[in-house]
Parts: sequence; structure tokens; C-alpha cells
Amino acid sequence: MEVKSLFEKAVDESEKLSQRPSNETLLLLYSLYKQATIGDIDVDPPANPFDFVAKAKYDAWMSLKGKSKHDAQMEYIGLVNKLKS
Repeated sequence: MEVKSLFEKAVDESEKLSQRPSNETLLLLYSLYKQATIGDIDVDPPANPFDFVAKAKYDAWMSLKGKSKHDAQMEYIGLVNKLKS
């Protein structure tokens, strides 16, 4: 299977995990997904300094700046496989 197919399968499986991952793991899944599908962050930081969820998501994605889409897909696949076991 090619990486794109494995990634799409992992995305589908991530939505059907038997246990909800920790918030830290969810942020990692989110940021890897964004990096894998869009690439480097292309949005402005949240305007509301009290929107902690938006800030955490922005920071998580920003931390992956420069990582290739392929590498982000591979990490996402590995993380989902780890969460399934």
C-alpha cells in the first residue's frame, strides 16, 4: 500500500479508537494531520488570547513547521497504530 492510502486508513481508524486519547495525544494527531494534508501552517495565530484550545492547536501545528507532508503522514500512521494496540 502506498503512504497516502495508509494515511487515509489511519485517519479513518483514528476516529474509531476504543479509548479516547489524552489531550496531548489528540493535539499531536491534529497537528500531524494538518501538516500531512496542508503542510506548513498558513493561518494567523488566534486573535483571542483566552481561546486556549485554538492557541494550543496553533502552537502544536506551528511546532511541525518544516516537516514534510510525507514524514507527517508516516508519523500519523505510526501513532494511530500505537494507539490501536
